[in-house]
Amino acid sequence: MMAPAVAAPDCPVAYQVQALSLQAHLFAITLTIAQPAPRQVLSLPVWIAGSYLVREFSKNLQCLQAWQGDATVAVTQQDKCTWQVENTTGQPLQLRYQVYAYDNSVRTAWLDTERGFFNGTSLFLRVHGQEDGAHQLTLNPEGLPGDWQVASALPAQQTGANGFGSYLAGNYDALVDAPVEMGAFWSGSFVAGGITHRFVVAGAAPSFDGARLLADTQAICEAEINFWHGEKPHSHYLFMLNAVDNSYGGLEHSHSTALICKRADLPRVDQATTLSSTDGYTALLGLISHEYFHTWNVKRLRPAEFASYDYARENYTELLWFFEGFTSYFHDLLLRRAGLIDDATYLALLNKTINQVLQTPGRKVQSVAQASFDAWVKYYRQDENTVNATISYYTKGSLVALCLDLSLRQGGNTSLDAVMQGLWQRCQAGPMTQNDLLTVLAELSGQTYEAQLAHWVHGTDDLPLQELLQQQGISWAEEPAPLAERLGLRTTESSGVRIKSVLRDSVAEQAGFASGDEWLGVEIDQGAAVQGWRLAKLDELPLYLGTAQSFKALIARDQRLRTLTVTLSDSAPQIKLSIADSAQVSQWLGQA
Repeated sequence: MMAPAVAAPDCPVAYQVQALSLQAHLFAITLTIAQPAPRQVLSLPVWIAGSYLVREFSKNLQCLQAWQGDATVAVTQQDKCTWQVENTTGQPLQLRYQVYAYDNSVRTAWLDTERGFFNGTSLFLRVHGQEDGAHQLTLNPEGLPGDWQVASALPAQQTGANGFGSYLAGNYDALVDAPVEMGAFWSGSFVAGGITHRFVVAGAAPSFDGARLLADTQAICEAEINFWHGEKPHSHYLFMLNAVDNSYGGLEHSHSTALICKRADLPRVDQATTLSSTDGYTALLGLISHEYFHTWNVKRLRPAEFASYDYARENYTELLWFFEGFTSYFHDLLLRRAGLIDDATYLALLNKTINQVLQTPGRKVQSVAQASFDAWVKYYRQDENTVNATISYYTKGSLVALCLDLSLRQGGNTSLDAVMQGLWQRCQAGPMTQNDLLTVLAELSGQTYEAQLAHWVHGTDDLPLQELLQQQGISWAEEPAPLAERLGLRTTESSGVRIKSVLRDSVAEQAGFASGDEWLGVEIDQGAAVQGWRLAKLDELPLYLGTAQSFKALIARDQRLRTLTVTLSDSAPQIKLSIADSAQVSQWLGQA
């Protein structure tokens, strides 16, 4: 196979992307290096910033070939993600390869007859030695439907009406920090803080209310720009939302974010527009708020370990409890300040987070700092024992932020708002350490918080939530937990009751349940007789139990039937929050 002679590109490193086959889910990439090093080395990242798992993107790369002029040159693979080309200097080097794109998530790449999407970490080989120079991206519409458009936060060089054409990135980091959406998507825009924000949505149903999504997102953006005292490190911003049957998540970028949600969670034209119409839409607004807050907190203000990324291996930090946890705290709080939820809804969201943490046995095993460091091998690789061995740096990290905020407010001098803004100034919107946080806390409050962080962040004791919330006008009460929590089970019920996880030191563990068991039925001793019942859903159990506190569970394990004796316990209450002092609560939640 012979490639045409390589013309000198407009940029030292230039990529061209086009769809090779929508049905085969293949992108074709041409990489041209104007002045290659002798025996040029190239590599594909193994992970993407913001998602802390080695995903081995090179598994989807195929058919890599290289040319100089009309002559092919040998390419030798050095390891799982690195190649060396046996080229010379003095003339451009061109490489061609294909990438299989069939992961419908925010992290990698997707291509089919309805939509195209990619992150640069999945498509773009890194040219070693030239990472800091300009990189050009050309998007070729050949082979795509005529109504497809392009959306990307990359600065456009020369593009047509639908967005196809050339874009320019200042360096490799900027190139792979700007995902690309392609398709016949819905598009709208608004201005917040003087900045144009574009929102594109793929996969929406005809009932989708785009005007409401724009208005609510605008309110979020205005609230967050105000939170950061008008600091606007981005000159433009792009939201890319993929609406699917059943998924949820987001990934932050410097000038954009990629989001995915349930199609049913989008606002609908037939819904009332008063505050939160549905829990699903509230969750979507929280996701938008979370990823937009990352524009400041993790994309600029970031762990010192992330001052520069190493794309070839894990990049460890103990600070994800701050960057993800504090972002989680503020993403709901800023929905309240934007007027999109009320005090009661905010309290319900906080209540849910508190119970999630308190019902996780792993909080007594792993500190939230350890959880941050171990994200690469634990958080993103969850199994049946995750709940017993780990804690989420999102949820517990958000409660650490809550405790700090309430402590600072009750001290009468400052708040966590001021701490975040102080960190932005101290670290000059760049790398930070835990010592920077401690310094700003001390400067603004007049006291040290070293002991609190030692216990709350680096220890496994429960946080002083009850005391701090009660002092802020929140009532704290206990109530019976749902049946699954009383049993100590996590289940799935797509076809019968299947045991997903068994909580440590729980009733279910004592009875002998194990992950993977199929719970078929129950037997209840009624005194004069024993009654047996088929169990299709866990919620049916109280119907059959009546007042009985002990029963036998019939389970199937490895195709063998077993009978387990279960005795219920009331030792697993859950927390119920309510407003005791509405003025005090509103002063906290409604602060501008």
